[in-house]
Amino acid sequence: MTLLKSAATVSLLTLASRVTGLVRDLLIASTFGATAMTDAFHVAFRIPNMFRRLFAEGAFSQAFVPTLGISRTQQGDDATKLLIDRVATVLAWVLVLTCLLGVLGAPVLVWAMASGLKQDPRGLEAAIVMTRWMFPYLGLISLAGLCGGVLNTWRRFALPAAAPVLLNLSMIGAAWLGAPWFKSLGLEPIYALGGGVMLGGLLQLGLQLPVLHRMGLLPSIGLRWRAVKAAWQDPATKRVAKLMVPALFGVGVAQISLLINTQYASYMTPGSVTWLSNADRLMEFPTALLGVALGVVLMPRLASAKASEDVDQYSAMLDWGLRLVVLLAVPCAVALLTFSLPLVATIFQHGAYTAEHAYQTSLALTGYGVGLIGMVAIKVLAPGYYASQDIRTPVRIAMVVLLITQLFNLMLVPRLAHAGLALAIGLGALINAVWLAIGLIRRGSYHPRPGWGLFVLQVLAASALLAVFLMWAASAVSWTQMASESWKRVGLLGLVLLASAAIYFSAIWASGLKLRRLLKP
Repeated sequence: MTLLKSAATVSLLTLASRVTGLVRDLLIASTFGATAMTDAFHVAFRIPNMFRRLFAEGAFSQAFVPTLGISRTQQGDDATKLLIDRVATVLAWVLVLTCLLGVLGAPVLVWAMASGLKQDPRGLEAAIVMTRWMFPYLGLISLAGLCGGVLNTWRRFALPAAAPVLLNLSMIGAAWLGAPWFKSLGLEPIYALGGGVMLGGLLQLGLQLPVLHRMGLLPSIGLRWRAVKAAWQDPATKRVAKLMVPALFGVGVAQISLLINTQYASYMTPGSVTWLSNADRLMEFPTALLGVALGVVLMPRLASAKASEDVDQYSAMLDWGLRLVVLLAVPCAVALLTFSLPLVATIFQHGAYTAEHAYQTSLALTGYGVGLIGMVAIKVLAPGYYASQDIRTPVRIAMVVLLITQLFNLMLVPRLAHAGLALAIGLGALINAVWLAIGLIRRGSYHPRPGWGLFVLQVLAASALLAVFLMWAASAVSWTQMASESWKRVGLLGLVLLASAAIYFSAIWASGLKLRRLLKP
């Protein structure tokens, strides 16, 4: 049950992060609407975030955390502390050079990400300015990611999970207080968000450093060439770098997909990038609360089981994680497919964000919902490869899925516009998850425990009952016409969600599924 408690802790703190992130996006949407300027901000914010997935929780984390876990299991804490110092030294200097190039190359990066912004020269210029302001955020968040990887390896999951809340609070302050102040100074108000991003990065890193210092694990970054050279020549550092190479391709595939979709959306109706971004924000709730939380907790445990050659424990943890994915992600997917417009209208339809904006966002959210189960399952299945230090296989799968996703785009975008982009990603995620699962079973890393057939039938039956209720709730209330009654709409949404949870879990209980037994890994 310790594993479940750890996952629950990460999930609850991630929920706090996502709630504050939602408040952040709601405030941005109501203040700025869905215009060329908000598209410019979302593009500029995506650029350092795209690189963050290379240097923080993406390729770097996939290579660093398993290596750290194996080092601690086999070589002890002292050798692992030396590994942390040397990896931190190499990472810090790579980040300095990358941030410098990013600031200088901002116009090229913006053009590569969303050349369609040239339809509004003001929006294009704003995107370039904000990219230059926010690119150093990459360095701060990547070092914060390294600190989080160390804390997770020592099973201190709470702090890294809570740190993103600080970014959201900084951006809320920037939108609420900074934007009017910038306007009074004659500056573009949306530029204040760039300052909020930078402050948030500083706070996320600063929150973790004192804890690492007390644990004796504060990374020591070498400033002289001799220290950098020694760090690079360390065999463990080279192992992390070697593992990062295929991981970079894997993350690169995901970013290429994001790049293509942003390019598509930048040429569509102004606001399309914002609609997709807001739908993606809502998708982060189930994917982060379920998939990311389970992945963070499972990765060090899987690496430790692999290092001690405990095959049964390795398989059992994967099976436990996948059952939780099915139990919780299926009803979430049903909610997104049947109740997306009430969700979007209640959360985003305020101020400058109109009913039409809410409707367009709900279309994208429905498309994402098709692939929700796949998106969450990938977060559990991929660590099954990473913990074995096999990053190449998920990369190869991702590259093929990227091609398949683009074929879906060719078929869906002409008919469904921005919603087709979301649907293509959802379908690609399903294919990716199934492929990863088959690979783990074939190599003998994962042996599904008995009872899967009955378990799936029980979940589907309860989800069907939930779908009937949500379709009724969506049609019984004019959700988009309650913009002037925000609190009433929020109250109704809360009642519907509570009733949905009661209906689903009551149906699960009535079907004979023993939750207590299921939750125990």
